Amino acid sequence: MNDRPILEGSSLRLRSHCINIENRELLSISGVKDVGSFNETEIILMTDCGGLTIDGTELHITKLNLDEGQIIVEGQLIALEYDDAPVQKGSLFSRMFR
Repeated sequence: MNDRPILEGSSLRLRSHCINIENRELLSISGVKDVGSFNETEIILMTDCGGLTIDGTELHITKLNLDEGQIIVEGQLIALEYDDAPVQKGSLFSRMFR
């Protein structure tokens, strides 16, 4: 993954954010920070470029690695929409592992 420094000389890194869609059935996203919520028709993510809502049917998260910032989703994709508003703090995963 291509990492770019946020500030020159800083140890902080910004992951690149990429989306790859294959046949509207397989979605791979990098630069994912958190999963806000998910069900079979909607997945809400926080990415390095803001909030991202994925709409579809029969959506399933087949891979999630927040350390690497990657997610893979299978199902019938209908729409992807960015929202600059932050995803609600205290995501499902952070609440599960308190």
